[in-house]
Amino acid sequence: MADFPKTVEEIFDDFQRRRSGLLKALTDDLEELYQQADPEKDNLCLYGTREGTWSVELPAEEVPPELPEPCLGINFARDGMQKRDWVALVAVHSDSWLLAVAFFYAVKLDAQGRMRLFKLINQHQTLFESVSQRNKYKNVAPPGAAGTAGPVVKRKKFDEGRPTESKYPSGRLLKADDVSPALKGRAAELFWPDNQLWYLVEIINVNAKTKQAKIVYASGEEEDLDLAEIVREGHMALL
Repeated sequence: MADFPKTVEEIFDDFQRRRSGLLKALTDDLEELYQQADPEKDNLCLYGTREGTWSVELPAEEVPPELPEPCLGINFARDGMQKRDWVALVAVHSDSWLLAVAFFYAVKLDAQGRMRLFKLINQHQTLFESVSQRNKYKNVAPPGAAGTAGPVVKRKKFDEGRPTESKYPSGRLLKADDVSPALKGRAAELFWPDNQLWYLVEIINVNAKTKQAKIVYASGEEEDLDLAEIVREGHMALL
């Protein structure tokens, strides 16, 4: 146990690395995870490693185990539910496991140290929030996409010299302090994780108290946004 992380910074670094591996499993490597979680095999667990990778393995044989164990038998539920629901379920249990490991390490910290660790951890979205946000975008066609259903909308007039979509943002990222009625009428770019593009939008309404906003794309399509979530994800750039 000598190499276990001991300080707040070391424990948080361990948390971030394990979270990074699990997030990759639940997003970029999802098809590989789905195949490895074979219901025909014995009880399987999804592990995030200290190296920032992931693995699907049988549970530890030691009793009690060296570390808290992740959810047992994720493979058995795979074929009994919708794929997106299975991913969400695995994400929830993975979030619980990450916290269990972090506070297993933190047992010798004082109350102030544990509070500081929790605040650092809480800067990140949960895995569940991350995969739910990704699924939300996957179920909506990009603005102005060909073949999308719905009423004909009038295109919004933007600066003709500015592209309506791009691979990189040209403004600065939205910050929590920016969320105010002053955002109304502001041009911005909104990032879509599914196709990795930034779309030109105008903020047409803002509720600073609830952190909700309505935006309109260059195509004329409108969307309601949770600005608190957008800020956490870094998915809006102000122009």
